[in-house]
Amino acid sequence: VNLADDLALALAAKDIRIEAPIPGKPYVGIEVPNRTVATVSFREVIEKQPMHPGKILEVPLGKSVTGEVITANLTKMPHLLIAGSTGSGKSVMINVIITSILMRARPDEVKLMLIDPKMVELSVYNDIPHLLLPVVTNPKKAANALNKAVSEMEDRYQRFEAAGVRDIDEYNELVRENNTDKNKPMMDEMPFMVIVIDELADLMMAAGNEVETAIVRLAQKARAAGVHLIIATQRPSVDVITGLIKANIPSRIAFAVSSGIDSRTILDANGAEKLLGRGDMMFSPVGLSKPIRIQGAYISGRDVQKIIDFVKEQQTADYDQDLIAHVNDVTEDDHQQEHDEHFQEAVEYVIQEKKASTSMIQRRFRIGYNRAALIIEDMEQVGVVGPSEGSKGRKVLWGLANYQQYFGLNNPEAPNSDEYLS
Repeated sequence: VNLADDLALALAAKDIRIEAPIPGKPYVGIEVPNRTVATVSFREVIEKQPMHPGKILEVPLGKSVTGEVITANLTKMPHLLIAGSTGSGKSVMINVIITSILMRARPDEVKLMLIDPKMVELSVYNDIPHLLLPVVTNPKKAANALNKAVSEMEDRYQRFEAAGVRDIDEYNELVRENNTDKNKPMMDEMPFMVIVIDELADLMMAAGNEVETAIVRLAQKARAAGVHLIIATQRPSVDVITGLIKANIPSRIAFAVSSGIDSRTILDANGAEKLLGRGDMMFSPVGLSKPIRIQGAYISGRDVQKIIDFVKEQQTADYDQDLIAHVNDVTEDDHQQEHDEHFQEAVEYVIQEKKASTSMIQRRFRIGYNRAALIIEDMEQVGVVGPSEGSKGRKVLWGLANYQQYFGLNNPEAPNSDEYLS
């Protein structure tokens, strides 16, 4: 393996990859890339993929070294992480996955939630009937959308419990059995939900904690509820692909990256730094010990637009208006939504005591130092207390009137203020 550079020199090859051993065989493999990269067209792979009504989320990825068409079933994955440097083919792969879903699934079978902080990659899909809401481009709105997806997942599990089933397939089977009269269905089938995030790094910078928590919750539990994540990033560093995200998304695709460290972050192995770019990728599905090398399928922007136009002609978009209202509501009681659950009581307490410190909050609410320090920092940001003065307690700047105004307690229905500050 250490002789890879010497072998590449002897073979006059751009970059060689050594596979030692080849899985299931007593051989060592040396992959030598062709001088010219052959393009694998989307049409080539989609035509060779058999149509199966039970596999609407099976998508073609490209061709292996032996020319075999490689497909991936999102229901088995159940989530996918795509990473690679700029121009390596991530956005083309996302287009391949989305368009193959559009070609195989009806809007009542699969719903899409597209999050695109880059604003240009996925906006072409606006107004297709499969969308739950228009493509989300604002990072704060994206955090709201992901939180709503978590709520949808929890709601689905409650429905499964009530129906006495374990997953979406059993639930839909039960619905079909109960709907004997097709003209008057008693229950609606539950559609699969695919959430696509193109550029996770941008979201993590703008709303990191909220986004990470939502992604991890979905990745841990959403498979049985029929909710699947596809996440792409061009910065495969540990502050973007955190340990929690990585542990819960077992299926990964690595396009060409700049270093072995980036390759190990994505695949837990070297190899992606030797890829050629332009769709050359390593696919590591759940259950396989070693990644497979694939030349990814290519679909042009014109073909994507033709498929989108065709889908739009069949049916108009039917957005979820409640979901749109929730996602757009980024200012809604921002101060009350983001603060700690003890924040209001803590503000009341420091106004009453006329002094504030982290240790006071710790003792009063029996919470840890970090949490108490965050509450004090939030108070400083809002203007309840002044800046830190070393070992002295902070100055309390608010009075009863500020407290009532901020928490909306001076309306007629609010309880008597004396009850709050007694």
